[in-house]
Amino acid sequence: MREVVVVDYGAGNTHSVVAALGRLDARGRVTSDPLAIAGADFVILPGVGSARSAMARLNNTGAAASLVERIRSEGSVLGICLGLQLALESSEEDGGVTGLGLIEGTVTRLREGRVPRLGWEVVEPWGEAFYFAHSYAARTPYATASADGVTAVVEHGAFLGVQFHPEKSGPAGLDFLASCLSRV
Repeated sequence: MREVVVVDYGAGNTHSVVAALGRLDARGRVTSDPLAIAGADFVILPGVGSARSAMARLNNTGAAASLVERIRSEGSVLGICLGLQLALESSEEDGGVTGLGLIEGTVTRLREGRVPRLGWEVVEPWGEAFYFAHSYAARTPYATASADGVTAVVEHGAFLGVQFHPEKSGPAGLDFLASCLSRV
């Protein structure tokens, strides 16, 4: 059974992510321990919460440095929603927050369309619908898919980030998570 660390930053959807992993016969462990992050088969930086408080917790626990080192050594990390946003260099959220800098890019507040952006959207070019819940969007040269004109997927090196919530996206979300786990 693969061990997957779900990074604990004091908020987030950790229970939903762990439950989804269990349906895929993977063991999810929620922790902010830097050694656990470094040694895991796969790491998920989950979504939901405030960028400022999440970054403060990641920095205070040493998890931020461990995530940076993990990416440098080509260890796989999946960022979900806020987890994707935290991986970028900075965010407009909470008056401006420095991110992990795992990948080049910034996070900006959505100013057009529905805000917050809640509900199901088709991710192109995948052609499948996933569940979204966000008010901020990634701006990065590493965007590989979008939904309704907003970045939905970011890939660079060992980092994969999604703006949607696979753990809340039914069979399509489970298939996505299974494909992520099959890479490790």
